[in-house]
Amino acid sequence: MLKRTSLFIASMLVLGLNLSAHRGAESVSKSDKVSSPKMRSGENNPLLDFNFNADPTSVEYEGRLYVYGTNDHQQYDSVVGTDAKNNTYEKIKSLVMMSTDDMVNWTYHGLIDVGKISPWIMNSWAPSIAKRVEKDGKTHFYLYYSDSGRGVGVLTATSPVGPWSDPLGKDIVEQSTPGLGHCPAPFDPGVVIDDSGTGWLSFGGGAGDSDYMPGTNRIAKLGDDMISFDSEFVKIDAPYFFEASELNFINGTWVYTYNTNWVDRKEWHFDVDKPTTCSMCYFTTKTPLVRESWKFRHNYLKNPGDYGFDWGNNHTHLQKYKGKWYIIYHNMMLQDSFNTKLGVRSICIDEISVNEDSVDIKMGEMTRKGVEQLHPLNPYIRQQAETVAATEGVDFVNSDIPGNMYVRPADGECVTLVRGAGFDKSPKKFKALVSGKGEIEVRKGTPDGTLISAVKFDNDTLKPVSANLVSKPEGVTDICFVVKGDSVLFDEWTFE
Repeated sequence: MLKRTSLFIASMLVLGLNLSAHRGAESVSKSDKVSSPKMRSGENNPLLDFNFNADPTSVEYEGRLYVYGTNDHQQYDSVVGTDAKNNTYEKIKSLVMMSTDDMVNWTYHGLIDVGKISPWIMNSWAPSIAKRVEKDGKTHFYLYYSDSGRGVGVLTATSPVGPWSDPLGKDIVEQSTPGLGHCPAPFDPGVVIDDSGTGWLSFGGGAGDSDYMPGTNRIAKLGDDMISFDSEFVKIDAPYFFEASELNFINGTWVYTYNTNWVDRKEWHFDVDKPTTCSMCYFTTKTPLVRESWKFRHNYLKNPGDYGFDWGNNHTHLQKYKGKWYIIYHNMMLQDSFNTKLGVRSICIDEISVNEDSVDIKMGEMTRKGVEQLHPLNPYIRQQAETVAATEGVDFVNSDIPGNMYVRPADGECVTLVRGAGFDKSPKKFKALVSGKGEIEVRKGTPDGTLISAVKFDNDTLKPVSANLVSKPEGVTDICFVVKGDSVLFDEWTFE
C-alpha cells in the first residue's frame, strides 16, 4: 500500500528543509506523446488527459463551473527522466484552471503562476475558492492555497481566470498567527461564504495530541475584506484528522469535510461506523464557532485504493451545479498513460447523492466513466480550441488574454476531441481561427474517422479560414480535430 503523504513533505518544508530550487510555471503546458485513455474509450475521467493535477476546488460563475487544482505536472516536469521515485510536491508553485458548462468538455484556462505573483511563497497546493459581489458591483474571487505546510496564501481577481493579484504579500495565516494554538501545518484551506455573505476559512494539519484526535485543524470567520479574521480560531474535534479541510454551506448548515489519516482505527467513540483508511469524512453544525456543536456524520468517499486505483492521499470538493450534486476528487489513474509511478494525480468528477434537507451525503464512487454530458455542445457558435474532452500530442500556449490558450502541435501533429456536438441543422462550412502553415482535418468520432472537412492555411498572424464539408455530421456526435503543421496556433472553430 502506498502511504506517501503530502503532510510529511509539508512538515519538512515547515522546518525549513527546502529540498531544492524552485521553478516558476511555464507559459506552455505540454502534452507528452502518449495515448489518451479518453480518446477512444468514451470515458470522461480524468478531466484533463494532458496535465497532472490534484486537490480540487470549484466555483460556479455565469453558468459555467470553474475547477482549480494543484499543478502536479510542474513536479512531474521537474523530475521526468531522473530516478525520482515519489511525488514530493516541493517544485509546485502554480495552480491549474479549467471550466465547463456540460461536465464533459473542459476548457483549459492554463496556469496561475503563483510563484511569479507571490515570489515570497515556498509552494502552492490545494486551492479553495469563493466568490462574492462587492460594493463596486463586481464579482470578486478569493482563492486560498497552501503555502507548502507553513501557511495559507490568498489571491484575488475580478474574473474566474484572472489576472490574479496578491492582496497581502504574505500568508493570511501561519504558525505564528496569534491565537492559533498548536497547529504545526496550517495548510489545506477550505473557504465558504454563507447566506449572509460572511466568509469562513478552515485549515490545519500536523502531529497533534494523539493519532485518534490530533486537534490540529481550525475554523474561523473571515473579516469583511476576506483577507483578515474576525473571530477566534476554533477546533473541530475530528477523529483521525489528517488534512484536506474543505467547507460547504447547505440548507443553513456548515459542512466541514476532511481526509482521515492512515492510522489503524483502534479507538472509536462515535455512534456510527468507523471511517475507512485515509477516507473523506464530514461534520455539520448551525453554529460554527461553538466547538461542541459540530456533529460527526460519517465518511462519504473511500480511498482510491478501495475503488481499484492506486492507494494515495485524498482530497475532495462537493459542488452543486445545474441541479445535481457532484464530488470532485483526485486519484492517480492517468499515470499509466505516461508510464510513470511517481505519484502524480489527476482530478476526476462523479455524481454524488446529497439530501439537502438532512444534509446527508451518501457514499460516493470513483469511476473512469465519470458523469453524463448535461447538454450537447453547440457547434454553431464560436468554440475555443482549448475546449476538449481528450487530446494527444498538444502543447497549450498562453495568449495575451488571461485564461485563453492556443492549441499547438507538439511534434508537427496533434489531436483534440470534443464530445457530444449537437448538429440539429445542416452545416455547410467549417471555419477556424489559426496562424502558421498547416492543415486541420475535421473527423467524426476518432482521429481516423470519416472526414468532415479539411482546411489548409498559411498565415503569419491569426486569421479566419474556412472550407466546405465533404460529409455532413448529423445528430449528436463526437468531433476530432487533427492539427498538422509547423508553428501552428489554433484558437477557435465553428460550423456555419
